[in-house]
Amino acid sequence: MQTKRMTLPGGWLPYALLAPQVIVTLIFFIWPAGQAFYQALLREDPFGLSRTFVGLDNFARLFNDPLYLNSMSVTAVFAIGTTLLSMSMALLMAMAVNRLIRSRHAYTTLLVWPYAVAPAIAGVLWWFIFHPSIGILPYMLDMLGYRWNHRTSGTDAMLLVIFAAAWKQIAYNFLFFLAGLQSIPQSLIEAAAIDGASPFKRFWSIVFPLLAPTTFFLMVVNVVYAMFDTFGVIHATTQGGPAQATNILVYKVYADGFVGMNLGSSAAQSVVLMAIVVALTVVQFRFIERRVNY
Repeated sequence: MQTKRMTLPGGWLPYALLAPQVIVTLIFFIWPAGQAFYQALLREDPFGLSRTFVGLDNFARLFNDPLYLNSMSVTAVFAIGTTLLSMSMALLMAMAVNRLIRSRHAYTTLLVWPYAVAPAIAGVLWWFIFHPSIGILPYMLDMLGYRWNHRTSGTDAMLLVIFAAAWKQIAYNFLFFLAGLQSIPQSLIEAAAIDGASPFKRFWSIVFPLLAPTTFFLMVVNVVYAMFDTFGVIHATTQGGPAQATNILVYKVYADGFVGMNLGSSAAQSVVLMAIVVALTVVQFRFIERRVNY
């Protein structure tokens, strides 16, 4: 059987096909990143009328600021908690739906809907659910002897934003885990069951290793999501409080730059945040990916 190979003509066509993506990348990533790095080297008044070149002084001030160091530790706790909770819940739901036969598509549709909710709306929903005065969950917790109040307790506030951010991301993780589970040959699981392997043994020895590529991909995506895309959740629920307990790095960039009008420090924080995310991604691909079997 003879196969035909299609070749695109040379000249301007390949560049024309790449041009839209290149233009979008330059306008919405390269240029803002360059502007942020340039402003991080300056000290300017809130109205932008005067500028002074200070070099790396803004970065030195950051790492000597206890509030900024606290924000880094808060971000680490928030990112780890959000990633673990959203991925574990998504995997449990995907395994439950994967066992269904007739109503699988209906359950999949219902579980995907929360992903369409904006982060700020998700924050408002969970703010009402956990409101100390009108929320249903604080009322139930009070019956069990626990006084919930995220406005005064830093632990309660952190749990609130983790729940809200994780709930928003569960649907995204669920889709990928479900697709990964459906791609696993059932003959492997059935053979292990015939050999007497327990359900937990089958999951840990067969299912979870075969889900390693999907798990690795979702781990990278969820870490980036927790550090960048959760501003709306924080702003709608706690606004970084109480006492800086939920003031993650991306929200501190907003608070110092748009509220405090410290533009140089805010730009330096955005550069550091971008460097942290890039470094985490590189570490994950260089070291963690080696343990992933494709």
